This record gives sequence, C-alpha cells and structure tokens, in this order.
Amino acid sequence: MLFRDRLDAGRRLAPLLNELRGTDAVVLGIPRGGVPVAFVVADALGMPLDVVIVRKLGVPWHQELAMGAIGDGARVLDAETVRDLGITAQQLDAVEQREQDELAKRARRFRAERGPLQLIGRTAIIVDDGIATGSTARAACQVARARGAERIILAAPVAPPDWSPEPGVDADELICVERPSPFFAVGQWYEDFTQTSDREVVALLARSTDRRQ
Repeated sequence: MLFRDRLDAGRRLAPLLNELRGTDAVVLGIPRGGVPVAFVVADALGMPLDVVIVRKLGVPWHQELAMGAIGDGARVLDAETVRDLGITAQQLDAVEQREQDELAKRARRFRAERGPLQLIGRTAIIVDDGIATGSTARAACQVARARGAERIILAAPVAPPDWSPEPGVDADELICVERPSPFFAVGQWYEDFTQTSDREVVALLARSTDRRQ
C-alpha cells in the first residue's frame, strides 16, 4: 500500500504544490473521495476550498466501468469504450439524464447557501483521490476552464504511469505522488479506501469557509 488513507495521501500531495503557496489559487475537490485529500491540501497551503461536481457515466450493465463523465458545461466521452461495447445513443442518453439529475442534487447538497468560488483569471488545483481512466478528472478540468480558470493543475496521489492530460484542453499540468505499474484500480494503493459520505464532504467544506474568497 502507498497510502494509509485519504488524509495521509493529502499530506503527501500538498508539498508537491508548495510553489503555489501565497498565490490566489483555488483548491477544488472532486466529490466524494477527492474532497478529504483536497481539504488537507488546501489547509496545508492556506487556500480556499470548493468542489467541482462531476458525475461518471457508467456503462449501463457495469456501472463501475466509466464510458465518460459530465459536469457543469462539460461532457467527456471515451469513444473507444462506447464503440467497443456497442453502446447505443439511447443507452447513452438515458445514463446521461440520470447523472444530470444527480449532478443537480449534489450541487444543492454540498454548497447549500454558498455559491461556487470565483475562478476567473485564477489557478484551479483540481484534486481527486486517484486517477483511473481519467474521464472524471478531464470533465472536472473542463468545468473549471469553462468557469474562467486561467491555469489548471490536476493533482492526485496516484495515477497510471501511461496517463497524461491534454494541455489546453483539460489540465495544463499533472502533479502526482506515485505512478505505479502495473495499475489496476485506485483503491489498491490505499490501506483504508472506505467510501467518503456526503456528510463528510459537507463538514469539510464547512470547516474551510473562513478561507473562501
């Protein structure tokens, strides 16, 4: 195992972002598992914390297998997976509509009365607990770019050795603690990969409200 839990992963990730300390950068956690990691990073660097809400588009008969992801103003599809599995437009539309509904619910749940942080002209540090296919991470980056972020850094404790973002399209830079091989799933690198609850996400965001700008 590389990390004890998500808090340990955040503690190891934060020093790799030290060069941004003192800037107007914003830390954006991907709910749910990315938020505990992002909380530690934001706390260590003295930065405001927000969420970037995206939803994985799971294959209809195998929800854990991603065929893409969506977020506010962003849609990323894994065309190869869609083609190879013979997923129809009707199946894709049905999955996307369901996830759009969940997207709206989560935005209300996590932000409550708080609006999203202003990203125009700022650096957005998008944090997840790990990268597998990259669909969710790419959608999150596209959401931040659509909201006006000038520079986007994707930061994760662990990612496959052969995965990289597309500069100018999703992230401008990838910061990662470890890139082990072979790589099968994010959870294999954590001793404790217990699912993060909505309540935990809300509590961590509330603890960071004093740094919101």
